[in-house]
Amino acid sequence: MTKIRFRPMFYITIVNIIGFLMLFIYCGASDFSYMYSCLILCGINTLMYLLLYRLDYGDLYLFLTSSMLLSIGIIMLCRIDLAIEATSTRITESDYATRQILWFMIGIVVYFLTVFVFSKVKVWSKLKYVYMFLCAALIAATLIFGREVNGSKNWIVIGSMTIQPSEIIKILYCLCISCYFSKLPGFDSKKKDKRKRIMKIPVDEIVLCVFVYACMGALALFQKEWGTALLLFMIYFAMCFVYKTSNLLKLINIGGIVFVGLVGFFLLADHIGVRVSAWQDPWQDASGSGYQIIQSLIAIASGGYFGVGLGNGMPQAVPFAETDFIFAAICEEMGMFTGFAIILLYFLLTYRGIKISLKSNDEYLKSASLSLVIAIGFQTFIIIGGVIKLIPLTGITLPFVSYGGSSMLASFIMLGIITAVSFSDRKAKK
Repeated sequence: MTKIRFRPMFYITIVNIIGFLMLFIYCGASDFSYMYSCLILCGINTLMYLLLYRLDYGDLYLFLTSSMLLSIGIIMLCRIDLAIEATSTRITESDYATRQILWFMIGIVVYFLTVFVFSKVKVWSKLKYVYMFLCAALIAATLIFGREVNGSKNWIVIGSMTIQPSEIIKILYCLCISCYFSKLPGFDSKKKDKRKRIMKIPVDEIVLCVFVYACMGALALFQKEWGTALLLFMIYFAMCFVYKTSNLLKLINIGGIVFVGLVGFFLLADHIGVRVSAWQDPWQDASGSGYQIIQSLIAIASGGYFGVGLGNGMPQAVPFAETDFIFAAICEEMGMFTGFAIILLYFLLTYRGIKISLKSNDEYLKSASLSLVIAIGFQTFIIIGGVIKLIPLTGITLPFVSYGGSSMLASFIMLGIITAVSFSDRKAKK
């Protein structure tokens, strides 16, 4: 057990105190409710850090990095709440920060349960057909009971709660494809390939391709959830690059991409065309399809390197500033340097996750943690790339920063699995 270091948590606490003090002084917070939020956030983060240290639950920097991202996100959500309350009479709708802190507390419990269960149970690599069934069931449930929001049918409403099944599908998908990739030669060039074949084609590669493109096709064509479909493909493509797949699989991938692309273009030409046109020239329809990206670029540009300061911007002018465009709202009031810092935090989170994956001696745990880290990295790239107009905009969230219960819980589950892998590896070396 290494000596505990309070300095990283001290820095996170300082960021929270400064951020919430600025909200209280400059942003019109007339009561101490936001300072109570600060105390709750700082208390939970510190308690979690000490608990993880005492239990020796794997890599502490995974939690520290996600804790900093969460702190920045909740501070920004508090600012958005205050901005909405100041410009709208719909006060009951402006409680994103309160609900996010509640989801954070639930996520902490889910995180510990995930670390405990995933490190104790050893049958995850044998459940590939269970993962497939659950993915299919969630997709079918979304198609049957889902509600269409902003052109995508990806929400299920249960009472006063809304659930986004694609967040859980993403995790199950990673665990499922890891069952196949963990059996490939991968990093070990001396490992013999003893898989069953049909006409020299490995059977598991055929099943894997069918599963991957079925998930992508269902999400893209039926739910119009192109962001998650793109993410699933990028995870699969990266895993194919890391592991030694056959040349035939590469040809199948190329054919699959062309097929899905052509079918998607013919069936959803208008939907895709609007997204691409808004990306190429948002000013062509500045009050319509290009409005979101234009407001995002204006917010980022007006913030400059150091930002206009908390309370001096207009985050409510950016559509969906609490979810899809929270990165633009952060850059406006906290500056592009804060935006660069957020990107570096994701780089650090990805680096630590890849390092944990490479150190693992269990092939399935190695593959599962790697696929989940790739998912976090590519999800960050897709949403930030869309906000800054690097790629066409897709409706996915920024992990640990954007508002959303489904996103928060899914992010903590993924973090918990990666932490469990580091914990299992550390325990095996003792």
